[in-house]
Amino acid sequence: MNNNLTTVGWREWCSLPELSLKKIKVKIDTGAKTSCLHAFNVEPFIKNDQRWVRFGIHPKQRSIKTEIFCEAKVIDQRNVTDSGGHTEKRYVISTQIILGAEQWPIEITLTNRDNMRFRMLLGRTAMKNKIIVNPGASYLLKLPKEN
Repeated sequence: MNNNLTTVGWREWCSLPELSLKKIKVKIDTGAKTSCLHAFNVEPFIKNDQRWVRFGIHPKQRSIKTEIFCEAKVIDQRNVTDSGGHTEKRYVISTQIILGAEQWPIEITLTNRDNMRFRMLLGRTAMKNKIIVNPGASYLLKLPKEN
């Protein structure tokens, strides 16, 4: 086993600084291959001859009062099948995640998660060689610092 892995609980706080998300609750989901982030009003556009998307995020669970609007370069569009067996074509972006004292780039798909308990899932691909999950624990890492 790699001793450089950070141990996390099944849910943690993280930060997505490139999307101006100072903190968001994330479910560490070993059953999901791909990470996903709640997004609404997703609009593709062209910037400097590249595909980008604009989208809104409701970062707080069970609340649509707080809205943050973001822009990100599209790196792909993929068909993703959710846990209910429904397939959806989603935009994929790359962004930095801060989890505890560690920071690294992850790929994340955009989908509406208003009816889901967590606004973000961290999938296996983003965890690989970075973290190990203690499924009996929650919030093992320090909260991201507010800037």
